[in-house]
Amino acid sequence: MELRHLRYFVVVAEEEHMTRAAQRLNIQQPPLSSQIRDLEREMEVRLFDRTPRSIRLNAAGRVFLKEARELLANVDRAVMRAQQAARGEFGRIAVGYTSSASLHPKVPQLIRAFHARYPMIALDSHENTTRDLLDALVEESLDAVFVRSTTQRYPMLKSVVLCQEPMVVALPIGHPLAQETGPIALSALRTEGLILYRRADGPGIQDVLFAAFLEAGFTPRVAADVPRLLSAVTLVAAGKGITIVPETLRSLHRESVKYRELNTQSDFTVPLTLVYRCAPQGSPLSRFVQMAHEDADQQACFQSGI
Repeated sequence: MELRHLRYFVVVAEEEHMTRAAQRLNIQQPPLSSQIRDLEREMEVRLFDRTPRSIRLNAAGRVFLKEARELLANVDRAVMRAQQAARGEFGRIAVGYTSSASLHPKVPQLIRAFHARYPMIALDSHENTTRDLLDALVEESLDAVFVRSTTQRYPMLKSVVLCQEPMVVALPIGHPLAQETGPIALSALRTEGLILYRRADGPGIQDVLFAAFLEAGFTPRVAADVPRLLSAVTLVAAGKGITIVPETLRSLHRESVKYRELNTQSDFTVPLTLVYRCAPQGSPLSRFVQMAHEDADQQACFQSGI
């Protein structure tokens, strides 16, 4: 049995007239009649009741019509999905992010826009530290990750910077520096106990942060080391020290933490970066990366006033 036999049968069943069915299929009537008889012989079932002037579905034909339509719909769906997969519009990608990167509005915005454009591509989400996420990319257990670092230590990976985000100082609400207003100099933190967030030998914001401390002329006095930015802000809220975080984290613990911008002599930014593996042209991952580049280009145009 061939698919064309099913298609011919469905049209004849809908028309219940061999001549009209042949016209609809753009074939001659005799070959069509022969194909329907071949189908019945192969099935060993009569599907139509025939008279010299009419052809009508019988009980067996009505049952087979329902099944034939479902089979043809499944075939059409399979063809469509294969075509979507070939165009990179169907499949699955695994995306990771750090806890702090997930708080930046660009991350959910990009994921939401991607799902709207490619609803047939499933997106699996994973949260972890920067080092673990980048290692997972190298090991190919993840396809792309949102982090706040460069990829200098991972030359085999590709990346696009979605934006550069200003850093702010997070102070316990009762700290003397929290009573002041306006921008603060980084050098004002020279004698303060700083809460840093890093993993040994791992990339991340600390690469930029330590360069800023060096530029300000001091080595930080470390009050605590934590693996994540969110943990650092929690310790600040508990009065355990001061930290410096990306601006989007200033919504955290507002009842216990005062956030102050850095002055123009001290201010610096950290990147929000999408890092990804090499993606074959037209693959689901390449579609996601393309949208990230589009977003980055729009941001660049906005900042330049174009």
